Amino acid sequence: MLPGDDIALAEIRISYRYRQEHPWVVTAVNGFLSAYFMEQPGFRVQRHFDELESGMHVWLCEVPSAMKMTTLLRRLQADLPPFRFSRIEAETTPHPPSYVIDVSDRE
Repeated sequence: MLPGDDIALAEIRISYRYRQEHPWVVTAVNGFLSAYFMEQPGFRVQRHFDELESGMHVWLCEVPSAMKMTTLLRRLQADLPPFRFSRIEAETTPHPPSYVIDVSDRE
């Protein structure tokens, strides 16, 4: 990463329902994000955790501000069971945008 590149935060979330249907996806996403870190300068997972209130698994990521999260999510779609994703803007200002992976309606 070059000095002066802006870094933004973004969350990738897996819904409780998707996780229940495909319990192995948390491990698969961990592996995918580790590999993505190796190929994309500036991308880093700060931490990942289970959010008890919602039942979601969450990865808090640092991403270059020019990076498109939809590109990362489309690449994930090639490796995981069918899913849909949606971007959720935070109601509070300091909270980063969240990209939620959920069960596809086409199943």
